[in-house]
Amino acid sequence: MRLVLNVDGGARGNPGPAAIGVVIATPEGETVEQLAETIGVATNNVAEYRALLRGLQRARELGADAVEVRGDSELVVKQVAGDYRVRSADLQPLHAAALDAFAGFASWSLRHVPRAENAGADALVNAALDAA
Repeated sequence: MRLVLNVDGGARGNPGPAAIGVVIATPEGETVEQLAETIGVATNNVAEYRALLRGLQRARELGADAVEVRGDSELVVKQVAGDYRVRSADLQPLHAAALDAFAGFASWSLRHVPRAENAGADALVNAALDAA
């Protein structure tokens, strides 16, 4: 089964109160599940990685063997692709965990999208922060 994930993370302040948003859908666009969770105090980049990891975890739990992930964090996408080095000690274990999580899928892709194309996940981040 293939699932499409839109992931986003954000912090109010950097670092500050942070949250993640994940929209999980079928390739045809039917929403399967939405996640909006606070993650405590974190930086924006940590929140972006945590959203990616949570989305991959949930996709696996739902039985996906293939995922197409879309996110608006150029840094995370380029680091996972190997285009950017991971210099931050805070991000190195999250980067390693993301590579491990992707390795558990038969096929996967990770693509950078403009913020406008990630509006659903972004709205979930803000809803989680507003509710906290």
